[in-house]
Amino acid sequence: MKLHEELPVDHRLSQVYRAGAGLCGAALLVFGCLGLSDGLPFFSTDGEKIAGLSSNGLLSLVSVVTAAVLLGGALVGGNLASTVNITVGALFVLSGFVNLALLDSQANILAFRIQNVLFSFVMGLVIATFGMYGRVSGKLPLDNPYWRHRHPGPSDRQDAPALPLGSRAAGLPGRPA
Repeated sequence: MKLHEELPVDHRLSQVYRAGAGLCGAALLVFGCLGLSDGLPFFSTDGEKIAGLSSNGLLSLVSVVTAAVLLGGALVGGNLASTVNITVGALFVLSGFVNLALLDSQANILAFRIQNVLFSFVMGLVIATFGMYGRVSGKLPLDNPYWRHRHPGPSDRQDAPALPLGSRAAGLPGRPA
């Protein structure tokens, strides 16, 4: 499955992927820049409060890099933004579990506290949800390019005309007439 062939460049789902990546990237960029501007110690395991979360220089830098990845995905849009959102969201959730195990230990190099863990879980789920919107569901509309890719039929052949947006063609598998 080639991702770049599934979603037309001007499809309305791209706006959702771009908005999700842009909003979450902007929030992480602000958090990271606040931490870097305060001159926090880079490898402190205690951390200092920034916007209600514990942070150190390394976590601030990681936040800025992650924000750059999300904002880059938002600039490109389309399937790349969706895939970036899903990947970054999954990494946030994974980071939440790893850092939960490292709380109150010397291995806690990102200075996480329980608030950071909860933020990581919530932000990861929000980012991943933006990325999966319109891609993962049991009831995708017939004009959805992901549904059409998974259910090739007469409308997906080269010689057949494409379904107009919003149409509900009868006779396609899994859809009532």
